[in-house]
Amino acid sequence: MKFDHHLHTSRLSPDSIMDPGAMVARAREIGLDGVVITEHDRQWAADDLADLAAQAGGLKVFSGVEVSAREGHFLVYGLPDLSDVGPGIRVGELLKVVERRGAAIVAAHPFRWLQPFDEIVANHGPAFHGVEFVSNNVTAETRAQADALLAASPMPRTGSSDAHDVETLGCYYSEVEGRIETIADFVAALRRGAVRPAHRPGARLTAGPV
Repeated sequence: MKFDHHLHTSRLSPDSIMDPGAMVARAREIGLDGVVITEHDRQWAADDLADLAAQAGGLKVFSGVEVSAREGHFLVYGLPDLSDVGPGIRVGELLKVVERRGAAIVAAHPFRWLQPFDEIVANHGPAFHGVEFVSNNVTAETRAQADALLAASPMPRTGSSDAHDVETLGCYYSEVEGRIETIADFVAALRRGAVRPAHRPGARLTAGPV
């Protein structure tokens, strides 16, 4: 199944201009099977998410979160709430929360803004359930850095748009093995490494084709 699992809407992310309704319409138009909304340090309330999913015409609509940790940004899926996760958390503590809660974590746009992601992996091991290999905010340079790192520290590669507008949505996505009906299914697929990055033909591909 085709999932774009890193994107932001104008509902909860001030830096996004993507209306949630326009987002689900565009996701269906370009052939995605599902989206996971990852607002900055916030998750959608269950009732609001259900209302949006009701408009989605079969498109799977889930919520995760992009956590602004001290060492960079990390996508977390499957947390029931954010009571023990907040901006400025250290990545080591975040990894403990993820394991304790049975969630999944993906490193967002590694090496962006001179992030020493190689040092993070050296300190914590290959502890991520995915590394965002391509997105709108992954450059050819940071992609090459991630490629070199993953040759020595194998972790699953993912693709997502990091969209803040509908034009960018789905430029990259992850192909997820199996039938995904719930966020728990999505988390389980990430945790077993059943994902691979892909791109949409005709889209603007900042990181190049997969």
